[in-house]
Amino acid sequence: MIRRTLAAIVIVATALLLLVIAWPQLFGAAQLPILAQLVSLRAAAASVGLGIVALLVVVALVAAPVRRFAASMAAIGLVFCLVNLAVLSTRGFGNTTFAAATDNDVTVLSWNTLGDLPGADTIAQLAIEAGADIVVLPETSRAAGEAVATIMGEAGLAMVAHTSSYDEISKARSTTLLISADLGDYTVDEGARTTTVLPSVIAIPADGTGPTIIAVHPVAPIPGEMDHWRQDLRWVRDACAGGNVIMAGDFNSTMDHFAGLATAPNAAIGECLDAAVATDNAAVGTWPSAAPALLGAPIDHVMATANWRATGMRVIETQDDAGSDHRPIVAQLTPAG
Repeated sequence: MIRRTLAAIVIVATALLLLVIAWPQLFGAAQLPILAQLVSLRAAAASVGLGIVALLVVVALVAAPVRRFAASMAAIGLVFCLVNLAVLSTRGFGNTTFAAATDNDVTVLSWNTLGDLPGADTIAQLAIEAGADIVVLPETSRAAGEAVATIMGEAGLAMVAHTSSYDEISKARSTTLLISADLGDYTVDEGARTTTVLPSVIAIPADGTGPTIIAVHPVAPIPGEMDHWRQDLRWVRDACAGGNVIMAGDFNSTMDHFAGLATAPNAAIGECLDAAVATDNAAVGTWPSAAPALLGAPIDHVMATANWRATGMRVIETQDDAGSDHRPIVAQLTPAG
């Protein structure tokens, strides 16, 4: 009797634990330590879970004394895997189709370069191939950003580089934003404090027309930075509140972490809608580039207010050996209406 009771307690406790891991939003726990890290890797968790389920099935088949317990645990594990796969399938495992471009489209490229590691030429060539109007480069120095702008200009794509740095020692504490001259003049207060540890860049159209463009880089949710990370996400929410906004960058967050931060219908955070969600790409991982894309964490995003529709988006997997631990992403935005 005691053995059965203990087994029942273990089964119920495991079921509750896996429910919290699979859907922490239900408990308001998606931004808590450990859970924030686990939920960002849903596909990897499901893969590990399937391996454990297979092992439990074998145990149930060959070990009669624990057959019922192992079978119960396997069933719970299978449900956990299926829940994660269901969530990922609703977000999309990848759709690289782009609608036919129009003259009013804006193409946004975002790539955390891990301190300029791919090199200005590689970054610029990727932006040129994409026909990017906006290039967001977290962890990219002013010198690298200006070099990228020069190369793009020589290719006929005139860009203006804006960089915000909290110091000039660590390149990780710089964020660079390139904006096509065709979009008009933009002004940036480079001294403004934005996200807490790593800078973000807010560019305002000088003539008051056109989108506000924000290059985003919240700190990662690692031990010692959890409070700053949560504060950064609230800053991102408030930055996308009203008006015409395009934002992109390394958010260090997945759709799960944005729970409760949307302030408009269908929005991911604030009033911004996520291009990956709109195009069935939100389950494709952008970090780390060393892992298969479908097992990684989709933490890099292109977002915009309802002024824009995402008419194409993809995670670029051809640069996995370029030096950065992030994959670049590119999205095509079309004016709504």
